[in-house]
Amino acid sequence: MLRRNWILSTAGSLLSAPFTGWESSVKNKKSRQGSFAIDGNHIRFFHPSINKKFSILMIADTHLFRDDERGAPYLSYSARMAKAYNHTKHFKTGLATNPENCFQESIQMATEKKVDLLALVGDLFSFPSPAAVDWVEEILKKSGLNYVYTAGNHDWHYEGMQDSLQNLRATWTQKHLLPMYQQEHPLMSVREINGVKLVAIDNSTYQILPEQLEFLQLQLASGMPLLLLLHIPLFAPDRPVSFGCGHPLWNAASDKNAALERRESWPAQGHTATTMAFHQLVFGSPQVMGILAGHIHAPSLDVVNGLPQFVTEANAVGGFLEVDFLPS
Repeated sequence: MLRRNWILSTAGSLLSAPFTGWESSVKNKKSRQGSFAIDGNHIRFFHPSINKKFSILMIADTHLFRDDERGAPYLSYSARMAKAYNHTKHFKTGLATNPENCFQESIQMATEKKVDLLALVGDLFSFPSPAAVDWVEEILKKSGLNYVYTAGNHDWHYEGMQDSLQNLRATWTQKHLLPMYQQEHPLMSVREINGVKLVAIDNSTYQILPEQLEFLQLQLASGMPLLLLLHIPLFAPDRPVSFGCGHPLWNAASDKNAALERRESWPAQGHTATTMAFHQLVFGSPQVMGILAGHIHAPSLDVVNGLPQFVTEANAVGGFLEVDFLPS
């Protein structure tokens, strides 16, 4: 078991990933309360404000590719990702599997464990297929699980369509993904469970919008402990540009996949001031308990200013994070 008090200044990674450094912030004068523990992909948070034990199951990067005749007009845009994850190997057993089997396995686990929330944190879909959305919705409805969904960069992306990332996200959220949000705001939502706010923010364009920054500020103003759910992890020291949200080198010069993904390149000037302010706010706010993210398809942990950021293994290979919240 690995356990760290949040006021310690450490950074590391799960499993065999290399140890990394971190930077302290003199601006954060308040200590974080509570602690956390990890065993593989089982995380436990301890905090005095938690009034009753509860648990969540978090998955990201399932990359479902189911399609039907409704997807025929978009085949030229979905073709690459429709073949990307057809056959996978389970992260625990090494046996042949596929994203649909892994998703159903995760739903069964969440149901058996009676989790209080299922967190679907981006790239559930390899492209915005209405057939895949319908299939997921039916499974979730039958499960009876309480769930929250936020998009990843593939969920709304038909590769090769001409428009800005922000406009494409808005278009395909409304046309195909909207049922996943259960009438909540697609870009930001919050659930309160037993004294903790669980806040989902869509950073799937690698950027934060002003209204999302304001939403986080509003949630933090309550003073309650807060867990942040993001698809793309926030920049941490010594991490690559793929940890893109708030990374100082994220810009057009470092964008290696624009041609492959047939999308507009990242902006030459890098992140907006709003995105950088969001990054600073998260790591400077002592009531933020932690961050859960995906996108990278590999498990990792960084602790920056005492704040742990966990990235999960891809659900396309069966990955998940089981998270318990307990009174300290």
